[in-house]
Order: sequence, then structure tokens, then C-alpha cells
Amino acid sequence: MESMEQDMDEGLADLAFGIFTIYFGKAMEAAERPLFLLLSNEDELVTCCQKTFAEFSGEYPDLADTILSKIGGCDEICCLYQMGEGILPSETHKMHWIIQDAPGIHPDAVNAEDAGKWLIFLPRDQADAIWTLIRDATWEGTLGISAKVSTIKENPQSRDDRLVIYVYTSDWKDVDEVMRVREKLKTFGITDRIGYKRNIETFAGEYSSAGKRVTYYNA
Repeated sequence: MESMEQDMDEGLADLAFGIFTIYFGKAMEAAERPLFLLLSNEDELVTCCQKTFAEFSGEYPDLADTILSKIGGCDEICCLYQMGEGILPSETHKMHWIIQDAPGIHPDAVNAEDAGKWLIFLPRDQADAIWTLIRDATWEGTLGISAKVSTIKENPQSRDDRLVIYVYTSDWKDVDEVMRVREKLKTFGITDRIGYKRNIETFAGEYSSAGKRVTYYNA
């Protein structure tokens, strides 16, 4: 029973940390200083964390209290970021996904019916380097509208040990844009054939299986 309660406490702390990290990330993007760029200046990182955590605490006091009691304050939070938690997929144990939106893109844009994504499956030892390239290009506005990468946090829905990166475009019907993004991915070393899945199939609960392919484009 005690072990179960401890696992639940850790799970809640991870959830609270993940929600704060997204909240913090969006606040910094609005200030044109995404979280990953703050890592080069520890003092600025802590200062921004303190300011944002105070705002977060006002909106989500229970989540903030959980973080304070189970993880610590901004010094401890920023230490985790510096070690790669929430930044690199191979170092992230508290969140299932790391997300990077392009500037000016609403987070819900990836859920539009016309949107879709390129699917990039990678061995764990290759994911950090490729994710960094994709994340930076997404923030620079030279790739898609958003990208996200799975992490090493245990996920019962994972089919194997590989990690996956999604690179979103706003409209699957815009073939020129979809293929422009694909060509950009090739410059990052992603030269093997990959698939593009429309949200239409995702919303319908269609997933690939033996003998069944649900990707709309393959290139």
C-alpha cells in the first residue's frame, strides 16, 4: 500500500511538473525566449522561472504546492532543466512528450482537422541530436507549425523502444508545403522513407498494423 501511494505521489508530481513546463515554455515563447535558449544563462533561467512560477501558483495552487513539496522551488526545477529534463528526450523522465511550437502558432493548431504530421521513428541514441535540429528549425519558423518528441519516460502505449518525432503542417492538402517540410527534414539526415499521417485518420482511431498502412504520403 505504501509503495502504491508513493507511486501515485510521484505520478502526480511528474504531472504537475509537466504542466508547469508547458506553461513556462509558452510564457517564454511569448517573450521570444524559448526555454531551451535560456539554458545558456542560469541566472536568467532562474529569474524567469521564479516570475512564471508565481503566476502559475496563482492559477494552479494545488499543482504548484505539489511541485514545491515533491520537487522543490525554482532552483531545483531549473537544475532539472539544466540536466536535460523536459529539454532532451533521452534525459526526460517526468514527461511523455516535449513540444515545440513555431512562433505565433496557437497550440491547438495541431488538432485542426486539416493538419497532419510527418512521423519519424528513431533509435534512442539518435533522438537527441535530431530533435535538437527539428526543435530549433521549428522555433526559427523554417519547418512546420509544431513538433513534438516522445521521451524515455515509460509509456505503456509504446510499441517498441524507439522514440518518435512528429513534425506538423497545417494543411495536408497543401502538397507543396508538406513536401517542402519533407525536403527540409532530409537536410537533417532523415533520408529513409517516412510517412505523413493526416489528422483525419488519427481522429478516426486508425493506426498502422500488419498489412495496413494509414499514412497518406510517403517520401
